[in-house]
Amino acid sequence: MRAWLVLAFAACSSPVKPVVAPPPPRASAVASTAAPAEHTAASEARTELEAALAFEGLARWTTRPEGTSAVDTAIVHGGHGAIRIERTATTPGAFTAITDRVPIDFSGSTIELRGFLRTDDVRGNAGLWLREDDEGSVVQFASTPEADVQGTTEWKEYKLSVPIDPKATRLVWGALLNGEGTAWADDFQLLVDGKPIWDAPYRVRPQTPFDRDHQFDHGSGITLDHVTPQQIENVTLLGKVWGFLKYHHPKVTAGQVHWDYEMLRVLPAILAANDRATAEAALVHWIDGLGAIAPCRPCATLDEHDLALGPDLAWLDDREQLGAELGARLHAIYAARVPDRQFYVALAQGVGNPQLLHESTYADVKLPDPGFQLLGLFRLWNAVEYWAPDRALADSWQPLLAQLIPSAMLAATPKDYALAMMVAIAKLHDTHANLWSSLDVRPPDGACKPSVALRFVGKRPVVATADPEHELAPGDVITSIDGASIDALLAQWMPYYAGSNDASRLRDIAGSMLQGPCGDVTLAIDRRGTAVRLKLARSTPVKRELKTHDLAGPAFRLLSPEIAYLKLSSVKERDIAQYVAQAAGTKGWIIDIRNYPSEFVVFALGSLFVDAPTQFVRFTAGDLSNPGAFHWTEPLSLEPAKPHYAGKVVVLVDEDTQSQAEYTTMAFRAAPRTVVVGSTTAGADGNVSGVGMPGGLTTMFSGLGVFYPDKRPTQGIGIVPDIAVSPTVAGLRAGRDEVLEAGVRAILGKAASAAQIQRIARASVAP
Repeated sequence: MRAWLVLAFAACSSPVKPVVAPPPPRASAVASTAAPAEHTAASEARTELEAALAFEGLARWTTRPEGTSAVDTAIVHGGHGAIRIERTATTPGAFTAITDRVPIDFSGSTIELRGFLRTDDVRGNAGLWLREDDEGSVVQFASTPEADVQGTTEWKEYKLSVPIDPKATRLVWGALLNGEGTAWADDFQLLVDGKPIWDAPYRVRPQTPFDRDHQFDHGSGITLDHVTPQQIENVTLLGKVWGFLKYHHPKVTAGQVHWDYEMLRVLPAILAANDRATAEAALVHWIDGLGAIAPCRPCATLDEHDLALGPDLAWLDDREQLGAELGARLHAIYAARVPDRQFYVALAQGVGNPQLLHESTYADVKLPDPGFQLLGLFRLWNAVEYWAPDRALADSWQPLLAQLIPSAMLAATPKDYALAMMVAIAKLHDTHANLWSSLDVRPPDGACKPSVALRFVGKRPVVATADPEHELAPGDVITSIDGASIDALLAQWMPYYAGSNDASRLRDIAGSMLQGPCGDVTLAIDRRGTAVRLKLARSTPVKRELKTHDLAGPAFRLLSPEIAYLKLSSVKERDIAQYVAQAAGTKGWIIDIRNYPSEFVVFALGSLFVDAPTQFVRFTAGDLSNPGAFHWTEPLSLEPAKPHYAGKVVVLVDEDTQSQAEYTTMAFRAAPRTVVVGSTTAGADGNVSGVGMPGGLTTMFSGLGVFYPDKRPTQGIGIVPDIAVSPTVAGLRAGRDEVLEAGVRAILGKAASAAQIQRIARASVAP
């Protein structure tokens, strides 16, 4: 997962571990009206923030991993100090982030972060990032494009800006180094509508239930060592009713109650109920305690025009699940829902994927806590039930709630709780939906791994690349690890790996399966039919890195006078006209998307491949008035633009082609002379929606349904290639790129010899 994406969805689990107390209040217009003591505090806060932005110390800044940043007084842009971030091959984690934060107690239209960066031999990328949070949810995010700050660069100013969201309560910003090398940051500025942040008008934030209700701030008070079948049945009912009310009851959708704490208040009565009728009576009493339902003028209705998926509310009429009285209450609430009003959900402006708001992760609550662990499960289950457009792909989502309750509630340690939620998330069959906050608990356990890269060929893990000192060779097939067969290990690990399809699950397992405790690991190998046993040293720290199967080197090159090549992992939109000019006259252009695009070039590049307006995608988006309903949008099109490329376009894809990469492939495939070559992609397309849960856990799900213009789905299926080609054991052993070779073949045709194809696939003629 890319570092920027981690930061964008880290509101519920901050991208850095706080090591100092929260910063004092911002020195804003308060200073002009405050009493003398308050004026002094505001002035001190301003002085401290100014010093921090200039990196004249690290008193406010936090760093993760610790020990990877320091104040540098020798290399500075201005003043006496700059921040220096250093990473090597042995540095823990995939990236280092430094972070500061302030409450959003100011008003304005736009917040801008400016800062100077310098780099030395950065193999990866450096940059700035800026984020607005609302009670555990990201509402705005911006970052320096990944391809902009790489290698060795002199001091240069970079700028980011986001609109000030009225829902946002906290501003978070910082610098990041992803990969290896050294980066310096200095002379930051935070500007509100062009003025320093401390000169912005003061904003008084209206109080919410979170400001008034503190009953469970330090724990639910519930202790359990087992749950009975009756308790599971009753708690399941509570979870469904609580979620329904969260998104339908007018008092809850107006944000008038602390809905998490309301669940914790009624939970003891539900656990104590000896039968279903008693639990239903407790729920009726609880609902009535919320007060009379105000008439809705107007009331929400479900427009079935262009309805792609309707709410799954048949259970409201199921008298085996609901007694008559409870059912009547819920029907009345459904009829009284207010149009387009949700306190816990908003639809992203201009996109439409749900943003889950006011979802605290309760950092002060110590786990294990059965009540808060159950809250985490309820929050996830209902977010999917009402706001995931692809919920139909999940494993029997409605009955799954009862199955997951015991493991979530009774988890005896934070790790057990994270694993329980990981199993729940994997049931979504959504590659976007890993438990991103806690991948370190996913099996296999361990902090080290050998310097080996594996790929699955079918169901067999095969060495793709290896450090020669390990005596492994490309094409070696791993048949067992420390005496355990691969089939047994896959059966053990698969429940913890979220993935839209087998291709994405096996891709992620391949990246983890050799990790374990630092020390030796014994492998059984099938090498050209001969059984071999090897002992390898696990000594390399585990990192979560984005791997790609495209060609090393520059983004664009000519493989031959007839064939151009462009990889999107380092594409730059500003260079597109230059790419097309260099590709002019070639017979075909290979666009390698076995990666994640460094920049969004769907329209900037795709429009150069089409001859006429060409539809390529349509979406389904949620309905704030009707939780659980998703409507079709109108298809999007590519409009022809110049400089036009008239040759054949070959798009290369595989299991690393995910999300924006899949969306890009859909666009390019719509062009009349395009063919897609490779293997099934990850099957997780569209913008994501983040979910935070107690314990600092964070996940996401695909928040938009993504379909071809004729409404054929992509989620779970992926992009099915026109020419199916996957790596083989023999090809890996020979160092061949068989997918690229098939792309060359698609351009040159059958007349080209195999030797010619392989020679071109290995060639690189500098543009």
